[in-house]
Amino acid sequence: MFKSLLQSRLAIPLRTLNCALPRVALPSSRPRLLPSLHLLSLPQQRHISYTRPLLHGHLHKPKPGEELHITFITKTGEELSFEVAEGDNLLDIAQANNLDMEGACGGSCACSTCHVIVDPEYYDILEEPDDDENDMLDLAFGLTETSRLACQINMSKEIDGIRVALPAMSRNLQAKDFN
Repeated sequence: MFKSLLQSRLAIPLRTLNCALPRVALPSSRPRLLPSLHLLSLPQQRHISYTRPLLHGHLHKPKPGEELHITFITKTGEELSFEVAEGDNLLDIAQANNLDMEGACGGSCACSTCHVIVDPEYYDILEEPDDDENDMLDLAFGLTETSRLACQINMSKEIDGIRVALPAMSRNLQAKDFN
């Protein structure tokens, strides 16, 4: 009676009233299982599928004649050059080539473990770092005037031939950093 009165006066659907009124006053609309029938006794099947993960940020193979070049200078001073495609970011390139760059946040600009020191000749060509990148760079070891986060630099024709150095240490200290 109370429900029908409210529903007729306020034009509220019955479903809304069921949510608004205490549960003990309303009959259950769910079907009840027989006491002898349990959900666990019903036949069950599992469907398992597997999708191969894409590794290293979906690096693209450069098309012939459209290769861009990058040189990484390692902690030991060794220079390693690679041919890459336009749009690839420096963190993915470094990780795909097994360079010692962690990228703990997965390239989301939430750490400073992909800190690199950009050659001054190329630093001015790059876009200015945004506030998020500057905040993370403040936490980096060995910060310089040309420091950037590798995850925030995408390869383009303007920076073809860029040279970046890996700093001596990163924010996530490891035992091998002290050898």
